[in-house]
Amino acid sequence: MSDDTDMGKRRFLVLQDYGMGGCWWWVRARSEREILETFAWVEVVGDPEAVASRRQDGDLEEVDIDAPHMPPGLDGLRAERDAQRGREGFGALAGREVVFLRRRWDEEDEDPAVYLMEVGSDGRRMRQVEVAEDGTAVRSGPDDWPFNPPVVDLFDPVLVGQEISRSEFEECWATARQVDAEV
Repeated sequence: MSDDTDMGKRRFLVLQDYGMGGCWWWVRARSEREILETFAWVEVVGDPEAVASRRQDGDLEEVDIDAPHMPPGLDGLRAERDAQRGREGFGALAGREVVFLRRRWDEEDEDPAVYLMEVGSDGRRMRQVEVAEDGTAVRSGPDDWPFNPPVVDLFDPVLVGQEISRSEFEECWATARQVDAEV
């Protein structure tokens, strides 16, 4: 690479994990943080086995972070991040080891509930308490979930308004019943 804009760039393995699969790319960038600030809902994969495995595949698209156009999938993730950047709270929760959130869930096909979540720096749940409208609280952890993709993007400025304290989460966790094994 002879262009000055490429100086200092390395190749990173990038994943958008959507639970039962994911989209993968090689992205040339100056840092992992630059990738996370540029694309919503992605993670930089550093596990040596995963990187070696993807190198052997040889069929992943490689893109430069400064390119004007991105491949399908990555283009939408960049557009989503562009829409968030500059809004108050953008990236305020990024880089933390643990974040505690309260999120309302009221999808059409499910009963409304509030979820209190302990989320790791990668946006994946570590522990969760589901509080139904009647006040019933059920707790669960990774062993209770068939898969655990990222449920939040910690750069999203909306999350700042959903943050709760560790003590609020722990209090609810302590009083909630454990989820049934058959669920």
